[in-house]
Amino acid sequence: MAKIAIIGHGVVGSGVAELLIQHADTIRGRAREELDVSRILDLRSFPDLPYADRFTTDFEQIVNDPEISIVAEAMGGLHPAYEFVSRCLEAGKSVVTSNKELVAEKGAALLALAKAHKVNFLFEASVGGGIPVLHPMMQCLAANRFSEISGILNGTTNFILTKMIREHMTFADALALAQQLGYAERNPAADVEGIDACRKICILASIAFGHHIYPKFVHTEGITQIALADVAYADRAGYAVKLIGHADRQPDGRVNALVAPFLIPHGNPLSVVDDVFNAIMVTGDATGDVLFYGKGAGKLPTASAVVSDIIECAKHPQGCDYADWTDGDGSMVCDAAAVPYARYLRCDALTPDAVRAAFGEVQPINGESADETAFLTAPLTDAQLQSAIAAAHASVRSVIRVLAH
Repeated sequence: MAKIAIIGHGVVGSGVAELLIQHADTIRGRAREELDVSRILDLRSFPDLPYADRFTTDFEQIVNDPEISIVAEAMGGLHPAYEFVSRCLEAGKSVVTSNKELVAEKGAALLALAKAHKVNFLFEASVGGGIPVLHPMMQCLAANRFSEISGILNGTTNFILTKMIREHMTFADALALAQQLGYAERNPAADVEGIDACRKICILASIAFGHHIYPKFVHTEGITQIALADVAYADRAGYAVKLIGHADRQPDGRVNALVAPFLIPHGNPLSVVDDVFNAIMVTGDATGDVLFYGKGAGKLPTASAVVSDIIECAKHPQGCDYADWTDGDGSMVCDAAAVPYARYLRCDALTPDAVRAAFGEVQPINGESADETAFLTAPLTDAQLQSAIAAAHASVRSVIRVLAH
C-alpha cells in the first residue's frame, strides 16, 4: 500500500481526493497496489465529508510521516508551496503538482532535488489540465528534435475571444460573462494579461529545448487591447484572433518565446479552437505537427492528470526521470523584438501610397469605416515596424502579430 498526502483541498485538491477514493479499485489495478489517502492539509475543516478524519492543519504531520511516500501539491502559488515541496522531496517523498507557477519558476531546482533524493517530481496537470501533453512529449515524441510549439493555453481568454468573434461582444462584456460563468476570477489579470499562458509556455519550452525558460525572459502581452474592429478585420483577411503561447528554435540555437495575441490563418487547426478549450501544437522533425486538444482546466480534468502522475510515482518509486532540463540564465532566450513577424495594423486613415512608401508591399483589408486603414505587412522586427510607423506618420490603433502558417 502506498500512502498519499494532499496539500490543499480546493478545486483541484478535492478532485484528487474524490478520484482516489471513488475510483480506488480501478486505480489499484493500474498502480499495481492500493493507494490510500492518508492526510489532507488545509486550514479549513470539512466535517461533513466522509474522509473528514484525514484532515490536518499541520504540515509537519505529512513531511515527518515515513509511511507517506507520495504528496500531491494542490495549493497553488509559489510560497509556501515551494518550501513544502522542497521539504517533501528532501524527505524522500515523490511529489506531483498542478501548480504552473511553481514549475515555471522553480522547475529546474525541484527536478534536481528529486533526482538527488531518487524520487519523482511530476507535473502533467500544470500545462494542459486534463490534456495529456507533457508525458507524450517526453516519452512518445522523445525521438524528435522539437522546432516549434504554439498553443492556446488559457481557456478564459479563448472564451472571451470566441464571444467577441461569434457574438460580437465587446471585451468588457465578454469578460463579465466569463466571470459570471466562473471561467474568470474576480481579478482576471493572470488570464487576460497573458501571465497564465506565459507560465505554461515556459514549461513546454523547457521540456522541448532542454533549458529552463523563466517567465521573466518571455515577452508577454494579453488581450485587453483587442477590439471588435480587430476581430472583424482579421476575419475578412482569413484569420482568427487568438492568444498564443509560442516558442521556436532559432537558427543560432537560441529559443524565441513569447505570449501575445496572434492572427491565426483559418487553415491552421488552432483557429477553430473555441470557448474554454485549449490546444497545443508541437512540431518535431520526425512527426511534423502533433496537436493536443481538450479542456485545459476544471476540477476533474485537472485532478485526472494529477492522479495519473500519482500512479506513475507508485509504479516507479525510485524516480522515473521523465522530465529533465538544465537550469537557464536567459542566455538561451533571444529578444522577441528582434524576431520578424508579419503584422496586422489598424490606424487612422492613410492613402495607399503612404502605406506602400513606409511599409512596402502590404495586403490591404477592406473595412466599413472611411476614417481608418487596416493591412497586413511583410515580416518586420519591432524596430523596423516602429520605423515604418514613424515614416508613415501613422496614428496606430492596433498592432497584432501574424502566425506564419
